[in-house]
Amino acid sequence: MQVTSLLSQREHNHEHGHDHEHEGADCSSCGHDHSHTPVRLRQTIVGILFVINAFLVDWLFDQGHMVASGSAMIGAVLLGYPIVQTAVKDLMRGVLSINELVGIAVLAAFASGDYKTAGVVAFFMLLGEIIETRTAEGARASIESLIKLTPTKARRITAKGEEEIAAKDLAIGDTVRIRPGDNVPADGVIVTGQGSFNQANITGESLPVDKKPGDEVFAGTQNLTGVLEVKVNRAGQDTTLGKVRELILAAEKTKLPIMRIIDQYMIYYTPLVLVLAALVWAFTRDLNRVISVVVVSCPCAFILATPTAMVAALSAAARLGILIKNVSDIELAARINAFVFDKTGTLTTGKLAVSRLSPVGDATQPAELLRIAASAEKYSNHPTAKALAQLADEAGVPLTEPKNFTETAGRGIKAEVDGATILVGRAQWLKDNGVGEDVMKSVDLNETEGFSLIFVAKGGKFIGWLGLQDQTRAEAREALAELKQNGVRRIAIVSGDRQPVATRVAREIGCEEVIGDCLPQNKVEFVRQFKSKGYRVAVVGDGVNDAPALAAGDIGIAMGAAGSEVAIHSATIALMNNDLRRLPFLVKLSRSTRAVINQNFLFGVGFIIGGLTLASFGKINPIVAAVLHNAGSLIVIFNSARLVRQGEHLEPYMPTATAVPAKELEVAPQLAPRLA
Repeated sequence: MQVTSLLSQREHNHEHGHDHEHEGADCSSCGHDHSHTPVRLRQTIVGILFVINAFLVDWLFDQGHMVASGSAMIGAVLLGYPIVQTAVKDLMRGVLSINELVGIAVLAAFASGDYKTAGVVAFFMLLGEIIETRTAEGARASIESLIKLTPTKARRITAKGEEEIAAKDLAIGDTVRIRPGDNVPADGVIVTGQGSFNQANITGESLPVDKKPGDEVFAGTQNLTGVLEVKVNRAGQDTTLGKVRELILAAEKTKLPIMRIIDQYMIYYTPLVLVLAALVWAFTRDLNRVISVVVVSCPCAFILATPTAMVAALSAAARLGILIKNVSDIELAARINAFVFDKTGTLTTGKLAVSRLSPVGDATQPAELLRIAASAEKYSNHPTAKALAQLADEAGVPLTEPKNFTETAGRGIKAEVDGATILVGRAQWLKDNGVGEDVMKSVDLNETEGFSLIFVAKGGKFIGWLGLQDQTRAEAREALAELKQNGVRRIAIVSGDRQPVATRVAREIGCEEVIGDCLPQNKVEFVRQFKSKGYRVAVVGDGVNDAPALAAGDIGIAMGAAGSEVAIHSATIALMNNDLRRLPFLVKLSRSTRAVINQNFLFGVGFIIGGLTLASFGKINPIVAAVLHNAGSLIVIFNSARLVRQGEHLEPYMPTATAVPAKELEVAPQLAPRLA
């Protein structure tokens, strides 16, 4: 019955700070009946018991008509009162809705003296409301689990030791201790300790992520191992989880265009049904037909068609870390036929990784070259040094403590490893330090394609070089191929990086259209050109320096938005992790949602037309009409609920031990299995 406010009741409570104890209060300001469901359920059960008792007395006792009638009347009053009360409140506010149809049907049956029919009709209408509300809330359960994970308490470390305070009282700069099993109370950076974190509620990744000092942790994620101290940098509603919660609740308040049209014309629906009921009465003088017409015309299935599918789709998307700000984007994503990608940080990792180990001669093996270079660079903070250290750690290559370490910014380092002087840096750096060989002679990579080359000398002799590059994401080719399979007709890369670099990345992932050397305004112009040719364009970027282009597309999708307020606010859709396979899933989810909504609408319209026809010709009585009404609503709800399970097959992408492409890797046989 109260279908029009199923999704609004909880939102209103969130907005006004109501807790569950006050959900039973009526709120005339918003127009929703906040009747407490457990009270409604008990009243419904007691009422239907009185009605059942009336049927039993009639069947078992020949002289029990008065008792049966009294019992049925009590049941009808208990069951019909909340329905009529809601209808009267609507009328007092000047609102004409479907609640009045149900109220009129119950009152008509009651006035005719058929208390049992009045009671049964009211029971099925209340039962429908309870089922619809519980089912809609069930569809929201996975979303609610995402936004209620922030703990209420936190262990703050002070000069006097550890104290327990309310999480809401944490301030930026506080240091908190997080023990194994604890949920993180606020966003922050790890100061001491290491741990493994389950951050599925933020990024959608089901596998734990290892964190160390300097890494950021997010409110609501769970620490699985280790004791850590975290310095708070965002608290309360400013945390990533707080932003996620705001986005989800805001999305549920938005409406698809078809929903706005339905709301606009629904005020004419009730008078139309009443006119139809009056015509049936005028021609037949059969009150049962009139009641059946009013009951079966309640368009609950029709009204539920869109919101139930919307909530189910939002739930499926949020489970995988896809945050949709406006539900109209769910419908729009189904019509996207062009994607424009940024390169750095979107199609690539944005971090240097070793892609080539090339020792010179037979004296040095690749593993030894890596060990010498990584050991010499051990105390450097340069991205090259971090890439070498990461590869050595993943490959199990032990490092040696360097001595007499010195670093010349932008050129290279000099250190002693195992008693030998090691030089690691640019070709000119080795030459300036007395290495006479032509180090470029053995290089077969093109630096203009985005490769960064460093050269290694030991004891004044050149022993090899290493190639590093910003690696493409290993799932990028698969994701783009799947987008094409899903009917996306045009995919382009628009990058501010050099054209050869962008071309190399495009070649590796199978993208035919690529433009490099683009300024932000050039990206915006490119997107506008796409749109002017009739394409529906989705722009995908990292959300930091791509905000203008993201805003220019029909849909803007920010990658890796966890912890980035800029990313969350610069796009219409935010992916909380960097798994590009979420994009074809989003397109498929959108199309599935549109298909489900269309199915629901067709069923809802067909159900009402068929029901009105049967009722008008006296083929169904009021009780059957009430049963059919509930059956129609349940069919729509269960059809929409299928969307909740979308994406269950999609496990998070986990990169291999290193980003080194096998086709470019030249390593010793004993090292290859651990590096490939």
